[in-house]
Amino acid sequence: MDRRRISVLVLLVLVVLAAGAMRIRVLFRDAAGIDAKLVCSGVFVSGRSAADVRAHSLPFEPPGARFDVDRQAGAVHVRVGRGIVRTARYLGDQGCVAFPPGVDRVSFEPRRIPTELRPAARLSWPLGDLAEVGPPQDVNADELERAVALAFADPGAQTTAFLIVHRGRIIAERYAPPYDRGTRFEGWSMGKSITAALAGRLAELGHLDLDAPTGLAEWSGPADPRARITPRQLLRMSSGLRFSGPTDSLVTLLLRGMPDHQAIYMGIDDVFAYALAAPSEHAPGTVGRYRNSDPLALGAVVRRTLERLGEDYWSWPQRELFDPIGARGFVLETDTRGNFILTGFDYGTARDWARLGLLFLQDGVFEGRRLLPAGFAGFVATPAPAWPEPVYGGSFWLNRTGRVPGIPASAYWMGGHGEQRVTLVPTHDLVVVRLGHTAGNEPAGTALAEALGAVVRAVPDDRESG
Repeated sequence: MDRRRISVLVLLVLVVLAAGAMRIRVLFRDAAGIDAKLVCSGVFVSGRSAADVRAHSLPFEPPGARFDVDRQAGAVHVRVGRGIVRTARYLGDQGCVAFPPGVDRVSFEPRRIPTELRPAARLSWPLGDLAEVGPPQDVNADELERAVALAFADPGAQTTAFLIVHRGRIIAERYAPPYDRGTRFEGWSMGKSITAALAGRLAELGHLDLDAPTGLAEWSGPADPRARITPRQLLRMSSGLRFSGPTDSLVTLLLRGMPDHQAIYMGIDDVFAYALAAPSEHAPGTVGRYRNSDPLALGAVVRRTLERLGEDYWSWPQRELFDPIGARGFVLETDTRGNFILTGFDYGTARDWARLGLLFLQDGVFEGRRLLPAGFAGFVATPAPAWPEPVYGGSFWLNRTGRVPGIPASAYWMGGHGEQRVTLVPTHDLVVVRLGHTAGNEPAGTALAEALGAVVRAVPDDRESG
């Protein structure tokens, strides 16, 4: 090989190495952004120590990252190497926000979110916390105790909370020290089911047609196929938007950068605009796949609908959804524009997650009041037709393929990273909440499946009694 070719080859290698180094720097910058947010939320929303969050809840910590928790200012700064500084700040009832690089303030006025509920200690479950926890006579107490033990048996699963509601009654509840029923736990993608509930509430009030085009200005062009997308298709993750999906491939990250699906967690200024800018890849309703673009787009529909009605976007969920079900502990976090990032940045107590599960188990009725349209719960539990397998409904995962053995195929659940789960088993009138640290993701799945099987064996099958 002559010297000229060698020189060209060496130059190409240097270019590739330089590009790789730049990409790694960007990845470290992005990782520092989400790490700052998660430590901020863990400390100021959940009441955990920064060390606990770093050990159990960060997806990736860049080598040599330095964390500074400023409790007086309510801020967390993460520094990596030279020049990378990412900041998250506590906003009170809006939780924590991750600032984009170079940004140090939000462009909306954070709100205090009031509740009209009386103190939980003065009200009976489910609107309050006064509850006699334990199994009735028709529940196998030994099998129930075994189920709870299974949820916590493997330390690697890192389960923090396990709660079982049968026929509306709490029959078992346990927390890993130092957590308790007042701890707000991260729900991750279980927040997608909150978005579904908000859309369902608007539909029940007559403000949202699930089968009409969204009317979003960004998708209004006469030749734009996105103009035909409906809220129902967004609930089913069948919009057809081009949005790169989740991946664990380091090679892909180095070559293409952070996928859109995860990029929205890294401190993007306007997550709704990011999702709505995605072009059309497939005709609406023809391809189903798991992408954060769809629940974010639906979130934009919710916000614009409320603003058109003159409602306060930030307090409306508490007033119209959470207060009626007795939930006082939900924290819905935002970007710097105030958009709820309910694809992952949502916190709630185990009992509040259980209350939301009860709302769906009871076909949208809570304490005699209809909050969601009749049949809406059935819709979210029905396979989305565009998906190649019957594993997803309307912002809920389904057990139609037997993904969780030992429980009925009709079971469905809110699901989030780290096996955050609210599992609904209609045949047994069950809501089972399992929460845990995300570092226990893989063993948690096995532990949860075994625990759920034991729960179902412990309680009566209503199909047999009915």
